[in-house]
Amino acid sequence: MEYLYILQQALVWILTIFWLYQLAVSICSLIKLKDKEIIEEKQNRFMAIIPAHNEEAVVVNLIESLKKQNYPKELYDIYVIADNCTDNTAKVAREAGAIVYERFDETKKTKGFALQWFLAQKIEENAPYDAFCVFDSDNIVDENFLKAMNKKLCQGEDVVQGYRDIKNPTDNWITAGYAIFYWTMNRFYHLARYNLGLSPLMNGTGFMVKFDVVKPNGWQTKTLTEDIEFSLQRIISGHKLGWATDAIVYDEQPTSFKQSWSQRSRWTVGHIQCLKEYTKLLVTAVKEKKTVMNFDGLLYILGSIPMFVITLVLLLLNFIIYFANGMTVTELVINCLRYLIPTFILPILTALLIMILDKKPIKPMLKGLVFYPLFLGSWLLINFKCLFKRNTKWEKIEHVRDIKINEVS
Repeated sequence: MEYLYILQQALVWILTIFWLYQLAVSICSLIKLKDKEIIEEKQNRFMAIIPAHNEEAVVVNLIESLKKQNYPKELYDIYVIADNCTDNTAKVAREAGAIVYERFDETKKTKGFALQWFLAQKIEENAPYDAFCVFDSDNIVDENFLKAMNKKLCQGEDVVQGYRDIKNPTDNWITAGYAIFYWTMNRFYHLARYNLGLSPLMNGTGFMVKFDVVKPNGWQTKTLTEDIEFSLQRIISGHKLGWATDAIVYDEQPTSFKQSWSQRSRWTVGHIQCLKEYTKLLVTAVKEKKTVMNFDGLLYILGSIPMFVITLVLLLLNFIIYFANGMTVTELVINCLRYLIPTFILPILTALLIMILDKKPIKPMLKGLVFYPLFLGSWLLINFKCLFKRNTKWEKIEHVRDIKINEVS
């Protein structure tokens, strides 16, 4: 029994230190820093890249929002990678004014492979671009996106994540859950780390990469979460990612719980793939480079599945100790609530704080706030399922919401 108590306390301390660290970092999002100085005043040339698989219903809205950028039209081109499409994605994209590349490879269907294929061609032809931005086909983009990213390039930043917002946050409790989750990540993860001089992460869409970064080796990702994988590769090599609060991209989130479960399962599996592939490399980078940035990157990869497993073990240990007559019912309940309340109640309070700070509409989101613990709880179930059963096959999420940029700006 004594060994169980020792193990329990050790795990409690691991969790406590981890969350105190996250809290300390998050507080730094409240600090307003002076903007970085411009190193070189220049209007850079961009590629806007849209990987799309059967997205004829939504891709035109994205193209139209990109055509309305507050940036010289001759300094950017819009490319659509029609990836294994069986619908009219290529046709409608061409008619909307995009340059379309059609790709067919049934064995490699993820966005990472599409980017790898497309960028290899652009590198080989030495295309005349300074940087590229990547969008999902269901996105719509704020008119100042390229202007904001150009400023980041002029400030010397070479990989920058934009502000990922939601174009349908009030559809139902599921889309509201996504919105609250991303608003939290935007401020308490990305902005906080950017303010501290650590590294934010790519967030799936709406990011910019200086073309020179990928020219030596191309786009080299192989997991289901190419954004996280690319971020970790940069952190391991000692490079920080940037963050642009004013480069806004609006993302469509699934309204069906089944599709949401499938999507978040894919993200969790991709995270597990990155955990296996990059944990050792991150540990090595921490030892060799001895930077807080590398340590923070290591904590990120250890912060979801491993911490989730530790929490499960702690709950199990409490029940074992209780049934061995090592604690009372009251002590068991108190111990369990110590892990459950921060998981399900504190996120609601955090979300309210962020919505106030970032001036998000609270009244339309009240139902989402009430059901946010259910959204997070279902994600914990997904994590548990993916520990034992993982589907590494990419599955498409249907995007059908016909929302234009003037409807969200």
